[in-house]
Amino acid sequence: MLHEKTIAFIGAGSMAEAMISGIVAAGKVPSKQIFVTNRTNTERLQQLEAAYNINGLVSQDLALKNIDIIVLAMKPKDAETALQSINDSLQPNQLVLSVLAGITTTYMEQYLPVGQQVIRVMPNTSSMIRESATAISAGSYTTNENMFLAKELLKSIGEVYEIPEDQMDIFTGVAGSGPAYIYYLMEHMEATVQKAGLQENLSRDIIAQMIIGAAKMIQQQGETPSTLRENVTSPNGTTAAGLAALEKNGGGKAISQAIKHAAKRSHEISSQLEGKTAKKVQAV
Repeated sequence: MLHEKTIAFIGAGSMAEAMISGIVAAGKVPSKQIFVTNRTNTERLQQLEAAYNINGLVSQDLALKNIDIIVLAMKPKDAETALQSINDSLQPNQLVLSVLAGITTTYMEQYLPVGQQVIRVMPNTSSMIRESATAISAGSYTTNENMFLAKELLKSIGEVYEIPEDQMDIFTGVAGSGPAYIYYLMEHMEATVQKAGLQENLSRDIIAQMIIGAAKMIQQQGETPSTLRENVTSPNGTTAAGLAALEKNGGGKAISQAIKHAAKRSHEISSQLEGKTAKKVQAV
């Protein structure tokens, strides 16, 4: 069923590319049934066409009525304009997915025809290698059939988790933004070991493999992170010394604060947009 669908990405940024890359690699949807649009940047569209053998079109040239699944992937600040621009072209059977941080299904439904099926999606950039942790939440009118369809599509880019929408902000803080925290950690690890004389490429490979191994231990051993940490921490050993330095310098608190601040920002975006909508309604 998914193999017969057409998909259009409205927005051609890094998240759209990551998802397109994963979907094309999975082969569940033929590349020629995938479209990507933006308003004016034809050079970017040509780049994506060449890389993934898909169709790049400026927004006004996309025949929206022929699209089964529409993915909103522009900047959150442009969501209102984008939703209004597609409103008159939508059909009841079309499914709208949004990968925009902070944009709720309620917000989308206010700008779309009554009864339009929408799903809020939060992937991460690991979509490009089909290793995303992706959360989805259904809108008020979304059928079980379309939730199943969305899950099948998103499994092309990694693991999919259906969660209540009021938990989407904290998911964004940990999984949506989380890869950047890991890259930041890796930057500092690299800099430290390179100063000690380890070659750049070698140090990067070692650190990446260490992180992959630790993640697989969590997935395959069935132990909690705290148990695994304790298992590798000998009294007065090297790991104990490193962990003591992390605690002394606020390592654990820093990680918690990163997640909380990202989640807070996601909530702020939602509140700001919903506040603007409420003011417009009152003005009318």
